[in-house]
Amino acid sequence: MSISLGVGASSFPIGSGEFFNSFFSTVATRLEGGDWGSRFPVLMKRLYQGRMEAVEADSALIELTQIAEEFQQLPRTDAVWDATDLSQQAPWGDDVAPTITSLANYFWTSDGRDLIAVLDRALRLAQTGGNPVVIE
Repeated sequence: MSISLGVGASSFPIGSGEFFNSFFSTVATRLEGGDWGSRFPVLMKRLYQGRMEAVEADSALIELTQIAEEFQQLPRTDAVWDATDLSQQAPWGDDVAPTITSLANYFWTSDGRDLIAVLDRALRLAQTGGNPVVIE
């Protein structure tokens, strides 16, 4: 099943729920030491659970910037498909484009956009428009 992020009348395609989970699983495992939401509570505990209010957008953008910076320092091989089962691998395995050099540019949406950029756009739209970000 494919999911999107909705902000008011705007929709941002993401891809499969498993793919979206992989991004957050990678954050939890690689940046939070397996303690889901300990460093990035708005993104991990609010947005990932399905709804993040517009008033939380400022904090979420700060968290996303920090994640992007830290992902830049981690190799693409550090991607996690599922935090609850670290033995699971992405369906494409190690077959990724050579231009993907770190976790910062590893995650791409089903319509070919960088997931971090899509999240940034959705959060900024919530920030300026006053609408929550919801997983659809």
